Amino acid sequence: MSVSYKNITSENPSPKIVRKICKTTYEVSVHFSKTSRETLSDKITRLIENETKFISNK
Repeated sequence: MSVSYKNITSENPSPKIVRKICKTTYEVSVHFSKTSRETLSDKITRLIENETKFISNK
């Protein structure tokens, strides 16, 4: 499995992550809302908490 990161340019303002798994290539664009009040740390914490709740409910 390989991972590459595309550079941010004026034509492409949002970063992209490209990952190739077997014969399939996945390209994920990352963007952030300018009006968001949640920090990256807040988002990660919320995701971990939600995942923990989901796993404990199984």
